[in-house]
Amino acid sequence: MSFDTEVRVYFEDTDFSGRVYHGAFIRFLERGRTELLRASGLDHAALAALTPPIYFTLRRIDVQFHGPAVIDDLLRVTTTPIEAGRANFLLRQEISVGERRIVSAVADLCLIDPRGRPQRPPADVRAALSPAPQG
Repeated sequence: MSFDTEVRVYFEDTDFSGRVYHGAFIRFLERGRTELLRASGLDHAALAALTPPIYFTLRRIDVQFHGPAVIDDLLRVTTTPIEAGRANFLLRQEISVGERRIVSAVADLCLIDPRGRPQRPPADVRAALSPAPQG
């Protein structure tokens, strides 16, 4: 199951060339992951309010840039869970302008406690970030 969210490119997202700065794409990918959680009825504040609290941390992200985006582009960030481990999740993400893919990424997320130790996810988090059953 994939989840799409839209992000508009603003002047602040661009560099001197008028194209989206590469670091801004990392923020757009984060928004896609956060909105996937929100659409599943979860949010970071609710996870932090658990006893004990849990937080997501990005362990690794592999990003490929395929083309530019410019001011006023409406970007579609597509996030797809591809693997669920004991305390981590792999998500495939793409950013597109119309039908043109401009960024692809694989994000490795881990749940941690306040001390930074990996934590197993509650059932609702696991359900939200697990790949759809094949069938």
